Amino acid sequence: MKHFHRTSVLPDAVLAAADAFFPTIGLKPTATTARTRSWEGSVGALEPLSTLTIKVRMEGGHYAFVEAHSSAPGESRLDRNVKKFFVQLHRMSDARHAITAAY
Repeated sequence: MKHFHRTSVLPDAVLAAADAFFPTIGLKPTATTARTRSWEGSVGALEPLSTLTIKVRMEGGHYAFVEAHSSAPGESRLDRNVKKFFVQLHRMSDARHAITAAY
């Protein structure tokens, strides 16, 4: 599954947040470069082994484009946690952001 998010948070802060977030859900780091991080592991007890790669690049001068590629099938626990990470990034750029139901 492929997800993306645009944010005003600087790339180094995005990667630092990713380094802090993804190990807490059971993923182990496998590769680290200047603008890319990779993890591998199972998010749930019954979930298969999955890989996740986060890439960050500057876009338009003041936005960071964050791409997440996971080997898990769509709407897996891993993909839901990637979306949760993107909400965390949104809160980093706007502390007033709150999740509300959209009925």
